[in-house]
Amino acid sequence: MTDIWRPREGTVVCIGETMAALAPAPSRSLETAEDLRVSVAGAESNVAMYLADLGVPVSWLSALGDDALGRRVLTAVGAAGVDVGGVRQDPLRPTGLLVKEPTGSRTRVHYYRGNSAASAMGPDVLDDARLRAASLVHITGVTPALSPSCRSLTVAALTTPPGERPYAISFDVNHRPALWPPGAAAPVLRDLADRADTTFVGLDEAQELWGADLEPADVRALLPHPRLLVVKDGSRTATAFGDFGDEDSRTVPALRTDVVEPVGAGDAFAAGFLAGLLRGEDIERTLRLGHITATSALKVTGDRGPLPDDARIARLLDLPKHEWAALPGEPMP
Repeated sequence: MTDIWRPREGTVVCIGETMAALAPAPSRSLETAEDLRVSVAGAESNVAMYLADLGVPVSWLSALGDDALGRRVLTAVGAAGVDVGGVRQDPLRPTGLLVKEPTGSRTRVHYYRGNSAASAMGPDVLDDARLRAASLVHITGVTPALSPSCRSLTVAALTTPPGERPYAISFDVNHRPALWPPGAAAPVLRDLADRADTTFVGLDEAQELWGADLEPADVRALLPHPRLLVVKDGSRTATAFGDFGDEDSRTVPALRTDVVEPVGAGDAFAAGFLAGLLRGEDIERTLRLGHITATSALKVTGDRGPLPDDARIARLLDLPKHEWAALPGEPMP
């Protein structure tokens, strides 16, 4: 019997903005650093690049300025093995920019993305031929915050009835308070999150958006419609809610690891989880693959770190439950 929560096998299309990112060395202040490292930063392209690392065929749809930073972003994402042939280059609008400011154990993020090329995206993005062959389309709550046209794109994607699209849709809430007017995000993101086939949300962001005392089961009550709802409780656990035959939820503890920077870990988790779904893994192994992928992002200052090799991933996935729960963050040799 086919699991109703599992998308069909095939390619993934990720839709959303990616920016050029500037950051000082981890031990330096943004105010005093003489050099800044240039990288790329975007939730959806992070997911796309990790999916490519995991052997999943994937495309990224977006828009960039016809400028040096845009070309750098396009080259970086394409070099990761992602199909970037559907990315538009806008001669009138710039590529968005993100600046990281390390502050002790935390990193503040400053956005310079107003009137960016990607902010002009609209529902016509969904006309791209790549979607007709896709098994899954991945979007996040960042996109509807960028502009009215981007919100229309997100709403159009999530309100298209399943019978009128060949692909499933995954949605990561990915709440970015700096992008929303006060109080505006909560109802919009709840409505969008409840329309996806698979939804990801951090327990901390659910509490910030919808109630400080929420537990994972409460989040499920607020979002009853996704066939799969994944609630990530930081460095502790991730719980998947769905119809798994004899139960309707499954919780798997996270791997313990020293955190260099948390930025990008949620995207990495989503990519690992989606790869597990597309491989046909059971729900526990799918959650484990999410945790393994997330750990690789936690260990680096950028959004994307190197994965363990295939043999190490396979060994981790095959561990008995008690051995998995006792593991440190480093994969076993």
